[in-house]
Amino acid sequence: MATFVERKSRLTIVKRLHGRDSQSMTQAVLELASQLQDKLKTLTVDHGKEFANYQTIEQLTGTQVYFAHAYSPHERGSNENRNRVLRRFIPKGQPIDEITDDELIQINWYLNCRPLKCLNWRTPIEIFLRNLRY
Repeated sequence: MATFVERKSRLTIVKRLHGRDSQSMTQAVLELASQLQDKLKTLTVDHGKEFANYQTIEQLTGTQVYFAHAYSPHERGSNENRNRVLRRFIPKGQPIDEITDDELIQINWYLNCRPLKCLNWRTPIEIFLRNLRY
């Protein structure tokens, strides 16, 4: 699974990966960039092996890829927080293959329709859609 969190709205997109390698992650990012058209400007990622092809992502999408410092999960705090909430639905040790596409849609819906204090008790989807207009 890959978790993407948009900075302004905290909109979260959880995508299924076909593997744990850089090819799978690159494919997921390219799909995301295609869906968001020109809205994907930057990515902040960790130093995992799945981001070894970051130059390909930059070249094909025009998206700037930034790396958080090693052993500094606080630099990707929103993403880490979403991963913690995701664990309510997918406990550690549960095979990800068991999660159906419908369940994944429901998880995405839950994460994006939950009011957040940092958004003045608005939902991520509400803020994201508002920002699309401007």
